Amino acid sequence: MNGVWSELNKKMQQQIKKKDTYEAGVITLIDLRNQLMEVLTALNEALSREDFNAIPFINAEGYHSKTIAYSIWHIFRIEDIVAHTLISGDEQIFFRGNYQKRIGSPIITTGNELAKGQLAVFSSQLNLKELYSYILEVKDSTEKTVRGLSYCDLKKKIPEERKELLMHFDVVSEDEKANWLIDYWCNKDILGLIQMPFSRHWIMHIEA
Repeated sequence: MNGVWSELNKKMQQQIKKKDTYEAGVITLIDLRNQLMEVLTALNEALSREDFNAIPFINAEGYHSKTIAYSIWHIFRIEDIVAHTLISGDEQIFFRGNYQKRIGSPIITTGNELAKGQLAVFSSQLNLKELYSYILEVKDSTEKTVRGLSYCDLKKKIPEERKELLMHFDVVSEDEKANWLIDYWCNKDILGLIQMPFSRHWIMHIEA
């Protein structure tokens, strides 16, 4: 893992666990996310459209076996779902902003169900300009949500009715490569969600 990102992530993880350093931990989290977003912005400026669809390690195991376009979609669909449907209990940015139509995506899910050649086809269908508009809006809305949480909120579990709502929206595929996500998220408290979808998950995909 990138040394700077690793240290920031470690620092944030330690800070948010303690009441007296929780607010500092939120600042560290946002600093980390800003650094990671700078990388995504740089990719958008430096790479060709074809580069976003490429799978140079198609048969590899791990995060680097994906396309860049897919990884960006995946990171932020997960974050949007978790931040809004599960934590805030409000409408996802994806639906509120009519982003499926704007991005031109054939799916509304996280994309976990896609594999190998399907990833390249999916990636080629996405409007990158609108995808980047989406991820910036999701980033900002998530950080607003996190700033609004108190330290006492961190131990709260996801209410059962929000899990049911998540399943109702069909934003996680029933495919076995994806469906495990529902229990994975809903068995965590809010602290656990901050520690993975909002931070470490970004690092793993962007670094790959």
